[in-house]
Amino acid sequence: METKDTYLTIAGESHGTYREKASRFIAIATPVSTEEEVKGRLDMLRKAYHDANHHCYAYRLGPSGLAYRVNDDGEPSGSAGRPIHGQIVSKGLSDVLLVVIRYFGGTKLGIPGLINAYRTAAGEALDNAEKIQKVLADTIEVTFDYSRMNDVMRILKESGSSIIRQESEQSCRVLFSARRSRSEEIRNRLSQVNIISIFMNV
Repeated sequence: METKDTYLTIAGESHGTYREKASRFIAIATPVSTEEEVKGRLDMLRKAYHDANHHCYAYRLGPSGLAYRVNDDGEPSGSAGRPIHGQIVSKGLSDVLLVVIRYFGGTKLGIPGLINAYRTAAGEALDNAEKIQKVLADTIEVTFDYSRMNDVMRILKESGSSIIRQESEQSCRVLFSARRSRSEEIRNRLSQVNIISIFMNV
């Protein structure tokens, strides 16, 4: 089975807005890759919009999108975070934090109204975002005799791998990055030229 080594995310920050019965919803989508980045971005937005009534959000991380969280920030359960997360999923994105900030206009919208408002603002922010493809890579270290240098370099060039570091002392050592879908093929080819050792993700 072919290894999937790409997924979609957004290139930079994007925005969306929605108004309903004097309530204003401001959606801000940001590319993130770790929970630490999520926390830092949330802290910044809470300070920047400190006078808002709610800062509801969802995030989705990693190629599978299995690392995620939703937060209603005081809105009725399921009325904000889930609709926001649903927009991220429906657009096939990951490594995204999507925050929707609400300024309450004095009139309650009801749960269906809230769901629609948060979903609409979130969807607009993602529609306005530039989508980019992320490629998953493995880091591989290979050690070999100098006499095998040409063979190793030819394999790396033909596979489109990127050399990160190269050392030549008693033996040669090369650290390189390869697309995950091609890692096994590259390691098999390298093993056929009598190299000394191969280590994955060093």
